[in-house]
Amino acid sequence: MKRVVAVICLGFLSFSACKNEKQTEKTDIKQEEIEKPMEIDDGRIPLNLNPMQKNHQLSNMRSHLEAVQQITLLLSQEKYDEASTLAYEKLGSTTEMRLMCASFGDKGFETMGIEFHKSADVMSEVFKEKNKDRALQALSNTLNYCVSCHAIYKQ
Repeated sequence: MKRVVAVICLGFLSFSACKNEKQTEKTDIKQEEIEKPMEIDDGRIPLNLNPMQKNHQLSNMRSHLEAVQQITLLLSQEKYDEASTLAYEKLGSTTEMRLMCASFGDKGFETMGIEFHKSADVMSEVFKEKNKDRALQALSNTLNYCVSCHAIYKQ
């Protein structure tokens, strides 16, 4: 009787171990699928950046987005001079921004980036007029460059 119980226990333990091993395999496969980036051809042009350039560019785009958010808030508070300064310093066509746009090796991307930064220069000047409707139109014009660029290019 003890042998029967021992055989049953060993069988159960073996079954449990196999079952756990299979669950682990499934979990591992799912984890790999989660960690593996999906590559979808959505028709946009890849910039083919190295990891350092990619991180730098993503950081710049996040900074641009943060600046737009801050500008929107300042406009809602009718703080036009602060919005103007921020627009030029964070989004304008400074030497640093022009050099950054030229560093990616894609002429179309460079041109679009420089036009974006020039539109921020114009936006900065429009804000000085302290006309909310014109300010929002200028902001929309600058954001159009963001939308267009993201529709054409990808990291």
